[in-house]
Amino acid sequence: MSPANPTALINADRISKSYGIKPLLDEVSLGVHEGQRIGVVGLNGGGKTTLLEILGGVTEPDAGRISQTGGIHVAVVTQRGELPAGATVSDVVVGDDVEVHEWAGDARVRGVLAGIGIDGLLDRRVDELSGGQRRRVALAAALVTDSDVLILDEPTNHLDVEGVQWLAEHLVSRRGALVVVTHDRWFLDTVATRTWEVHDGQVDEYEGGYNDWIFARAERARQADVAEERRQNLARKELAWLRRGPQARTSKPRYRVEAAEKLIADVPPPRDSVALSAFARRRLGRVVIELEDAHINTPPSDDGTPGRVLLDDLTWRLAPGERVGLVGVNGSGKTTLLRALAGEVDVEPGRRVEGLTVSIGWLKQELDDLDPDQRVLDAVESVATRITLGDKEISASQLAERLGFSPARQRTPVGDLSGGERRRLQLTRILMGEPNVLLLDEPTNDLDIDTLQQLEDLLDNWAGTMVVISHDRYLIERIADTTWALFGDGKLTNLPGGIEQYLQRRKEIAASSTGDNRSAVLSGVADKTTGDKSAGGKSEGETPAGEKSSAPVAPALSASQHREARKAMNRLERRIAQLDERESKLHVELADAASDPERLVTLGAELRGVVDEKETAEMEWLEVAEQLE
Repeated sequence: MSPANPTALINADRISKSYGIKPLLDEVSLGVHEGQRIGVVGLNGGGKTTLLEILGGVTEPDAGRISQTGGIHVAVVTQRGELPAGATVSDVVVGDDVEVHEWAGDARVRGVLAGIGIDGLLDRRVDELSGGQRRRVALAAALVTDSDVLILDEPTNHLDVEGVQWLAEHLVSRRGALVVVTHDRWFLDTVATRTWEVHDGQVDEYEGGYNDWIFARAERARQADVAEERRQNLARKELAWLRRGPQARTSKPRYRVEAAEKLIADVPPPRDSVALSAFARRRLGRVVIELEDAHINTPPSDDGTPGRVLLDDLTWRLAPGERVGLVGVNGSGKTTLLRALAGEVDVEPGRRVEGLTVSIGWLKQELDDLDPDQRVLDAVESVATRITLGDKEISASQLAERLGFSPARQRTPVGDLSGGERRRLQLTRILMGEPNVLLLDEPTNDLDIDTLQQLEDLLDNWAGTMVVISHDRYLIERIADTTWALFGDGKLTNLPGGIEQYLQRRKEIAASSTGDNRSAVLSGVADKTTGDKSAGGKSEGETPAGEKSSAPVAPALSASQHREARKAMNRLERRIAQLDERESKLHVELADAASDPERLVTLGAELRGVVDEKETAEMEWLEVAEQLE
């Protein structure tokens, strides 16, 4: 628990900062106190990074004053990625005058190196690393320090789902204060106890993380708008999805739950999946993209070393209107699989089949090479001037505006755009092509939360087949209907339990492998699960994509076995309902016990036990349901 009167570590007094004629901060006053974990949100180009750099002493304000408590250590990681030339990763992270046995004996340092995924890069020179690797090295260097204030700018950009979860757990366990800019909503809601929204030169402060911030914005919109306008408000739509999603997102006091449910009572579901699927079949026909008995290798290394086997004997048929989330650790081959779907990677032996009406829109991680003197609207209209989205026809200008380009910004030369804005332009151009198959490779990189909401709203009404790679858990849960994973075992695995099941499987793999480093697992070190699958067995809740859909996963149940399974399902449903009720009561009791620390500890422990038991019961229910299918 934070101290009753926490000490102010950094104070900003009426600070202002402008670039050109655009004021990013206008007489802003705020402070960072002991134990606070602050998430910073706002539009791209709105001043988030500038605020962090001023607080960290990287940039001086034009006016106002920044003060720090004497003797504190502030660690700052910006997007600049500046590392000393010629140094090794080990020199940057643990210091060039520290002996190996000194830091190797420190569990905290070893944990950071493994969690960030750079434990295999220690002897590499930083000059030889990719941009993403350099960002991870800078992040690890900050995390191994015992800082009083940790300031991070988009730390999740180059981490996989597992790395994002590790970072969140690490930051929650740290004693010092934290200020972090992030677009990852799950990460923000997990880490932050306070949210700063930077907009129009000002900073608004909110208690809580992403869920609480969305609630506050939606309530503000409700008070300002008429009923039909409120219905169209994206903040309320996002809140509706949050409230209707997995139980992990609902751990709020009961009075907040009831207020949120009242606010979204008239908000329709994000999308009509049945109608969209039917429309997609009319656009695509029966065949979309099929990989049959495909063999896919990762690209060869720079020194000519052949790539490893990514997938062997893979049969995967994308259906019209199917929405797939693809996950895996960095380097597992997700982008290579996407390239195979797009027809850019050889799948022999085996073959790739593409439907006659398929039109692919592919959002790559690399930015489009556009004329820097070309204006934004011209770049969009060079693809098309009007498109049909859902049941509405919209212009290029309207679509660009929905993705964050105001009418004035649409007249800006492409060369003057920020990285996040160029990413938005790339996505706008792809959607203007009216593809019926979307391949999205990390679409959330460099996008602010408001743009993410707009993107998700667009994709909710988009009729077609979609495969998306992302470390953003909220995005996967929101727009994907199924989740598939690459575990480095030569198979593509279906995960009915979504991201949570993926993380659990990764824990099982780590526990059963002989070493703890991630690269060993990726290179094919056998673990218990992989061994079972390669021998013809199959883990519970998993379906390798290479299997024909008509093949039974298990012998048919006898009549008595069917009755017993049905009884087990009914029993589990009753137990889950009881646990739901107990969880709700515990939230009420926690709110009532806010002034009793001992009571809070006891109730918190009980709540964690209830949540764990409910998750176990839900997994058992899924297993029984699969037997009955």
